[in-house]
Amino acid sequence: MNFKEKGNQNLMKAIKAVHRMIENSDIDKYRQSQDNLGSIYTNSKEVEFEDIMIDGMPAEWVTANRPHQERKVILYCHGGGFKTGSFRYARSITTKLATSTSMDVLCFDYRLAPEHPYPAAQEDVLKAWDYLMYLGYGARDVIVAGDSAGGNLVLTLVLKLKEQGRKLPKGLVCISPWTDMTLQGRSHETRMEIDPVLSRDYLISSINAYVGGEELENPFISPLFADFSGFPPVYIQVGDNEILLHDSICLDKKLRKAGVYSRIDIFRGMWHVFQMSPFKKAYDAMDQIAEFIFEIAG
Repeated sequence: MNFKEKGNQNLMKAIKAVHRMIENSDIDKYRQSQDNLGSIYTNSKEVEFEDIMIDGMPAEWVTANRPHQERKVILYCHGGGFKTGSFRYARSITTKLATSTSMDVLCFDYRLAPEHPYPAAQEDVLKAWDYLMYLGYGARDVIVAGDSAGGNLVLTLVLKLKEQGRKLPKGLVCISPWTDMTLQGRSHETRMEIDPVLSRDYLISSINAYVGGEELENPFISPLFADFSGFPPVYIQVGDNEILLHDSICLDKKLRKAGVYSRIDIFRGMWHVFQMSPFKKAYDAMDQIAEFIFEIAG
């Protein structure tokens, strides 16, 4: 084992200890701790934050403090297992997105389980989409991005738009997306001991809170079971040390099989949504997302 690999292992152990400690607290404290973590990015001189309300739903614009594209926008769906997370917590990613792409980013606080189970989160992401359309953006002006449970919402938003016969976004970015709530991917076994962020117990508790009595193979709950024909281009990033690794690998395969342009990058030694971390590989990953967006946006 080289020095770099040993450093990664030590870092993952520290992350795992912090996450397990937070998970053991009650859900309100967990949510508050995430907001506090995200607040350290509030004072970034590179971006400005603007709080807004979308028909009673809190949301935030993140804007780079430099000349930027005003007619292209990123709609960002935060993660948190459908139980936690907020636009404040997501600032660790949305600030990087805004600065790497020079595009405005809209992130929103969809309703959380268990207080608001399925389909509340999907109704809210559609509300955020409709808000952008109301502002005058065209569907092709919008990139939809999200991490973990937010990656799930990215995919199910497009399924809903397809179902309604509406125009689709220009492209999708899925960061460690949770695509299969049946938990069948073999990485749930092979990465169980090394994943510092997620555990099977955590995922099961999130499923119980969010899904209720719905069928787990419902494509609007587990989009891996969806028909992806006609989807816009998709870029997927995932760490090879996370139990959701095969959610991403199988998603990429199914998209390609459906004739969709899909690209996946698997980051060696990295964990679930490592892009939130303040180190070089996280910033490099965000630059790769920007390159994908520039490639498809023209």
